Amino acid sequence: MQRDTVQRSTPLYPLRDDARSISRTSLPGNPLAPSAARRFVRAALADWTNLGLLATCAFCRGTAGSGGCQPGRHSTDRLADDAVLVVNELVTNAVVHAGTTVELLCRLEEQADGEPAALVIEVSDHHPARAVRNEPDGEDRTGTPEYGRGLHLVGALAERWGITYLTALKTVWARLPVDGWDTCPLPGAEPAMQRGLRAAEILAPAPRRAVREDQDWLSRGALSFLAEASDLLAGQLDEDMVAALAGQLLVPRLADWCAIWLEGEAGRAGWGTGGPSGAAQRLARVWHGDESRIEKLREVLGKEPPRLPETPRNGPVSIPWPTEGEPGEEEGTALAYRLVAGGRGLGTLVVARHGPGRVPDEVTALIEDFARRVALAIGAARQYTRQATISRILQRGLLPGKVGEIPGVDQFLVYEPSDDGVAGGDFYDIFPAGSGGRWCFMLGDVQGSGPEAAVVTGLARPWLRLLAREGYQVGAVLDRLNGLLLDDAMEAAEAAALMVAAAGGQGLPEGPQARFLSVLYGELVPFAQGGVRCTVASAGHPLPLLLRPDGRVLTAAEPQVLLGVVEDVAYQSQTFDLEPGDTLLCVTDGVTERRSGARMFDDGDGLARVLASCVGLTAQGVAERIRQAVHEFAETPPGDDLALLVLRAQ
Repeated sequence: MQRDTVQRSTPLYPLRDDARSISRTSLPGNPLAPSAARRFVRAALADWTNLGLLATCAFCRGTAGSGGCQPGRHSTDRLADDAVLVVNELVTNAVVHAGTTVELLCRLEEQADGEPAALVIEVSDHHPARAVRNEPDGEDRTGTPEYGRGLHLVGALAERWGITYLTALKTVWARLPVDGWDTCPLPGAEPAMQRGLRAAEILAPAPRRAVREDQDWLSRGALSFLAEASDLLAGQLDEDMVAALAGQLLVPRLADWCAIWLEGEAGRAGWGTGGPSGAAQRLARVWHGDESRIEKLREVLGKEPPRLPETPRNGPVSIPWPTEGEPGEEEGTALAYRLVAGGRGLGTLVVARHGPGRVPDEVTALIEDFARRVALAIGAARQYTRQATISRILQRGLLPGKVGEIPGVDQFLVYEPSDDGVAGGDFYDIFPAGSGGRWCFMLGDVQGSGPEAAVVTGLARPWLRLLAREGYQVGAVLDRLNGLLLDDAMEAAEAAALMVAAAGGQGLPEGPQARFLSVLYGELVPFAQGGVRCTVASAGHPLPLLLRPDGRVLTAAEPQVLLGVVEDVAYQSQTFDLEPGDTLLCVTDGVTERRSGARMFDDGDGLARVLASCVGLTAQGVAERIRQAVHEFAETPPGDDLALLVLRAQ
């Protein structure tokens, strides 16, 4: 075996001229990627066999089938099996340690320059800063333990393997020689046999290790295993994904198979003989070292969840070995662990090992610690789901289902909530305001986020609509809204918000909450001959910008104090005409205060400069260009809601 670590941008080996000998695909960085990769490799080899690319024996250099060779033997027997093993380990490594999209390439190479024909497998991820994990024999094993069987297996099966580093890309490649995988009794078969024996040794089931070996690993790598497991589990916001990762972490390192049952949200502290009191359990995940047995095991386990005695202990409980009904089936030891977080039962973890020996106490204690981490991750995922559900419900009530279409105006609205899943923040609306052809628009932002901000948003938008339809002028609408925000009647709304927050598992803030609100509010009256008259007022909001057809950009309002801060404020409005071709841009601070390091997007009139480049564009074109500029300003996604409204007179 030879391992190479190189940094280059050229191919590692000469490419075959036939483009059909190259197959590639992209895989998501999740636990489903290894199985998809295995299917892809088998399909690629089968296609190459059907095309005749693998129909020549590499040993006898003749037609397959002569001298005892069998047609298609290369692609359907050992080559396919070894390729599947290699790609499984490399893709698993990339998913667990990089977590990005995985690029898989398989390439057939002809014999050239003394190199035998070979199958080259390349697995690339987009996180090159993290090294490929391995634990070679003879090296110190106090570091992080490998996941899967690691690069031992790759080294045992491959003629050569290595790592290629490119900008923002790391590729691990392995070269599997085609010769040596047929039935020809020629020299060279012995190295292949040795590779197979070495692979078999690596693939030996983990439970067959001696207790001393278990204790050696436990004393050296258990803490690293738990640390890595905590890191992986804590990043998941879906309870089913937590269960899937838990299964992959346990099998085959600590168990031959495992299963996880999760109970519904009705679960509570205290367990009965059938599981947690008042909650039905569902079988969320089954993982077996032999994938061909997963479905059968799931069928058996799905009949009934494990029955655990009612006990305050969270330790292992021995349960009967589930029988799959297969003759000669090997039994073993099955242990069940309750998954409890914050005194609330969340489910059951069952781990099992084949063989008559008992599971060492050190191993059961490690799994118990691991189970606590799984329970905490499930609890966190459920709390996130509850909060996200509440936020979605609130969001549907905060924003209009559809905005009005102003006659004589080309309009376009962009609204992108932040990724934190918390309702509140920015709001908008466009609506007709009674007789006289008056149309009103608003763009606002509430201080803070969460249920408290959502309640203020949910009241401010209807109030603005009501005041506008009552005939109040632009400045007077803001005057009255400011008074309402300062009124004691808002305390009832705050109380309702706190109840919603408590239902979502959030902490309850103490003392009166601030009700600051920034709003850009305006009124439009279309002219019969084209264009519109616009009256607008800004209360602590980013000022609207007016783009003229000649490229000039003007500020269309005056800055004024936030709503809900000072009593007895008389808000002033500005009136101007939007001639055909004029464009009015209104944004929230998610645009102007978008950060890249110490800089903000609107530093040095950055927003005005981008708007000046939008002469001649439609309202949608202007909005999309501004949105693209905001996103490209920094490498990270926006951390705040982003809303912008474009009104272009026709």
